[in-house]
Amino acid sequence: MINGKQSFLDYDMTKAFAGFSIPGFNVEAVMASQRKNVEAISQANQLAIEGVQALARRQVEIARETLEEASALFRELSQPGAPQEKLAKNTELAKVSFEKGLATAKELTELVAKANTEAFNVLTKRVTESFEEIRDVAAVKAA
Repeated sequence: MINGKQSFLDYDMTKAFAGFSIPGFNVEAVMASQRKNVEAISQANQLAIEGVQALARRQVEIARETLEEASALFRELSQPGAPQEKLAKNTELAKVSFEKGLATAKELTELVAKANTEAFNVLTKRVTESFEEIRDVAAVKAA
């Protein structure tokens, strides 16, 4: 129900087609199969949403860490010191920052890949089950 009103999603199609029959066609089986399809899509969608949320949380953490590190870096660089020391320190900081950026990009890519794989696996499983259902119905008709 949406805002106290019945929506299309609340409507039970099996009741609408309860008296409808075609010889050799199992309406109940088709409706059950379609219900499973919708459930699989909903589950895959939920997994995708959870993946996006995990990615967003991690990006916020990374941004916070980056700001804290930048603040510490500016404090450190504002300290007096010999130019050669500052150049060496800047070079080392640039190297560390680059390596951390690569590691962060890899981590975020893995998060996205994990979420996509989980959602795709749900859909793949349902497609496989659907083919098995079709095969079983065809086997019953052939017998």
